[in-house]
Amino acid sequence: MKKITLLLSMVLFTIAGAFAQIEKPVTWAYSAKKVSKTEAIIYLKATIDDRWHIYSQNVKDGGPVKTTFTFAPSKDFSLVGKTIEPKAIVKYESTFKMNVSYFEKSVIFQQKIKLNKATTTVKGVVEFMVCNDKQCLPPEEVEFSVPVK
Repeated sequence: MKKITLLLSMVLFTIAGAFAQIEKPVTWAYSAKKVSKTEAIIYLKATIDDRWHIYSQNVKDGGPVKTTFTFAPSKDFSLVGKTIEPKAIVKYESTFKMNVSYFEKSVIFQQKIKLNKATTTVKGVVEFMVCNDKQCLPPEEVEFSVPVK
């Protein structure tokens, strides 16, 4: 009887585990393009699953977690200005009781850098929050590494 109970428990846990997939509605891709011998642009692209959205870098306090980029300091390059983004969708979200700026489907953020060396690697972390019309997932941090050649 104990063997049957143990076997049944294992089968139930296996089935439950198959249904409890971790949702990852955002994937990130990175690239760089030299615009001169001393400057380059880092492209940080989020591809977002249907019915999900990530938030702008410009969300006001009291709302969702805004997208932020933290670049690791390096002697090989320096940041020029802030990370830029395209025009966001702005809508009232009752969850936060305020207008919020967000992106659907995909968005490309850009960071200009001044090169102190011909080739380098730009490293950092992006933090973002993703929501749909039913739920929000906890904020996530993703490390990135972008070669500049």
